[in-house]
Amino acid sequence: RGRPSGAVSWRAADSDSPVPLSPPQSSAGAARSSTQQREMAGSPVVMRVLASAFAVAERAGGIVRRVLHSGELGIVEKSGASDLQTKADRMVQRSIIASLSRSFPSITIIAEEDLPVEAVEEDLIESGQAEEVLQKACPAEYSTLREEELVVWVDPLDGTKEYTEGLLDHVTVLIGIAYQGKAVAGVINQPFYNYELGAGAALGRTLWGMLGLGGFGFKLQEVPEGRRIVTTTRSHSNKLVTECVQAMEPHEVIRVGGAGNKIIQLVEGKASAYVFASPGCKKWDTCAPEAILHAVGGRLTDILGCPYRYEADVQHMNSRGVLATLRDHDYYTQHVPPSVRQALSTN
Repeated sequence: RGRPSGAVSWRAADSDSPVPLSPPQSSAGAARSSTQQREMAGSPVVMRVLASAFAVAERAGGIVRRVLHSGELGIVEKSGASDLQTKADRMVQRSIIASLSRSFPSITIIAEEDLPVEAVEEDLIESGQAEEVLQKACPAEYSTLREEELVVWVDPLDGTKEYTEGLLDHVTVLIGIAYQGKAVAGVINQPFYNYELGAGAALGRTLWGMLGLGGFGFKLQEVPEGRRIVTTTRSHSNKLVTECVQAMEPHEVIRVGGAGNKIIQLVEGKASAYVFASPGCKKWDTCAPEAILHAVGGRLTDILGCPYRYEADVQHMNSRGVLATLRDHDYYTQHVPPSVRQALSTN
């Protein structure tokens, strides 16, 4: 792809072309154990990238907690009061990009925040690998993938508005891995999982999944039979969204923040469908969640039932909304009102 040697191509939300980011120089403190190096050497590239993404997401979760506890969120409005960026967004994105680029200089990383290229502090770098990922057998169809064939989509802090408002269970870190336009693996870190249990609770968890392997880090459950529970946006609703949600004839509607959070609701049996009949969600919001959902038999599409693509050069906006389910996807696509179909089919 014409990249300079030793650089990673990455794109921020508003960038039209990749920006080369030189990976930080390694240090003795970041050296891997000889055992881990042997495991990595024997694992397919995609498994090593996924194992790194897991470890990087866990470090990111720690950064998110640390910024909150400092009380200095450094909030900046991007396009409006519902589109915020915090110090945690900035630190986590730098950590993820620098960490992955150090180990995998030929992957393409596309991240949400438009940040200047600058040196990254060594304590933000994660060079470890998740043992539980490396111990899994790579599905044969992905065993020969090369670094340069992978596109990694990063949302450093999904649910930023909720983060600033103290709705901490809505907050996630998302790292999705795509190959030939398809979301094939993903990691979701919930930095504040268990926070409602109070002081002394062990905070945070990491969920991950890969096509052909399944989903891990959670207990797969379904909504009780006969119940339709729809989860939808908390802060970006409009007439189309409301109309589409009601057309699904739900028994209950849950309004929460964060795409990652909504997919977790699906796989843990708290919701039947995630319905968002509006532009607004981006590829970095859906790549990791889609991979995990698909790995356990679910589906994520646009509101019309068509799949999204994750090549490096695609439009970032999911312009036809999002429809995600663990089961019975066809029921929901068939209940999308004609008015919603017409409005979004032009996007």
